[in-house]
Amino acid sequence: MSEHGHGHGHQHGHDHGDLDWSVMGPVMEREAEVSLPLYREIAGWAAERSERVPGPVVDAGSGPGVVAALLAEIFPDREVYAVDAEAALLERAADRAHRTGLQGRLHTHRAELPGGLDALPAASLVWAGRSLHHVGDQRAGLAAFGRALLPGGHLVLLEGGLPPRTLPRELGFGRPGIESRLDAAQEEWFAGMRESLPGTVKETEDWTALLEAAGLRHVATRSFLLDLPAPVPYETRAHLIAQWQRRLDHVELDPVDRATAHRLLDPEDSAGLYHRPDLFLLSAQTVHLAVREE
Repeated sequence: MSEHGHGHGHQHGHDHGDLDWSVMGPVMEREAEVSLPLYREIAGWAAERSERVPGPVVDAGSGPGVVAALLAEIFPDREVYAVDAEAALLERAADRAHRTGLQGRLHTHRAELPGGLDALPAASLVWAGRSLHHVGDQRAGLAAFGRALLPGGHLVLLEGGLPPRTLPRELGFGRPGIESRLDAAQEEWFAGMRESLPGTVKETEDWTALLEAAGLRHVATRSFLLDLPAPVPYETRAHLIAQWQRRLDHVELDPVDRATAHRLLDPEDSAGLYHRPDLFLLSAQTVHLAVREE
């Protein structure tokens, strides 16, 4: 689950080893379910553009399996592998497969990315939903994703986009524009997270160039909107409250913004996130589609 404000996705790698995954699993599941309209649109777009190469689909960094189950629905004739390093998340993926009647086609595979893909059969499609930025050497990660593909197979890379917006600029208290300042603080946190990864390599994030350097042919890039206007349903509100809490847990804010955030997260405050009628979710996810040449 990407927590740096560039979207709502999966969480991987070594930077969150202290997390209680039995607690985070349900949070991540709800987050992915809120974003399902976005993922469905992306998966449909990728399916239309990927040649009909027979072979399994791999969700590289699957988290609790929400997207893996969607991919099994979008590609009804293919086996799907949910790959993640966390056993507690893969248990949720297996439970979802059982609940949705997909247990014959949706398989779980525990492995660290990117090397753990070597043990799987070559794939017709690899979905990398905000998992690559948790790999220290992103260039090597892309090369591993490419090696996991069959000739003619496609990589769907979700990296980049715009930070989410959830509140109006003027809240009625505090200093206007707190989300913009939160974005800046999160960029600092994200840079630190990247620097702390094992074997981290500083790369210009020109994804087209990196894909081509990994031996893949860049096919298309497109950004997709997740647009959930106010008033949001309960599940979306619960997700947004949890996301605000996580974002605030690891950033530095000045005392004025910290006081504003305290009010926003107070369940008793009528101007807080629990009660505001103007809470919404608008974000953009950029997707890069590439193919392994025949």
